[in-house]
Amino acid sequence: MQWEAFIREAVYGGLHNVLIMASIIFFVMMIMEIGRDLQVLDRVTKWAAPALRLFGMSRQATFPLIVGLAFGIAYGAGVIIESARSGEISWRDLFLVNLFLSTCHAIFEDTALFLAVGANPWIILIGRFLLAVVLTYLVSRMGWLAAAAARAEQKN
Repeated sequence: MQWEAFIREAVYGGLHNVLIMASIIFFVMMIMEIGRDLQVLDRVTKWAAPALRLFGMSRQATFPLIVGLAFGIAYGAGVIIESARSGEISWRDLFLVNLFLSTCHAIFEDTALFLAVGANPWIILIGRFLLAVVLTYLVSRMGWLAAAAARAEQKN
């Protein structure tokens, strides 16, 4: 085995993949900042709130869900933590938002990254989204969730 050629190819391939991922992440971050400045997320939140009624979630859960869905767990977690600390979102909504985002987060960024390595973006995008919707819907209809939410609300 020619170690020099192997190392050269590994370094080149690794740097190439990092540059592709960095350019995708940079683009997504720019879009997020522009959207924040133009208050696009606020408009999307108003538009998406009725869809959350399917899960029995309040309008206050929309913004953390949209941020996590579009920009990932890191940004979504910041918004979720702030919503929880301020008391504007219920324990039940927090649980369901976290469940949804555990299955389906950063859909634009992750899909673009998987596309960059040759995966079918539609299978990834639609599959993750449908799994999150079905799983969150089923859990939102379970009685234990309502009981756990009531206990959590009593503690506060």
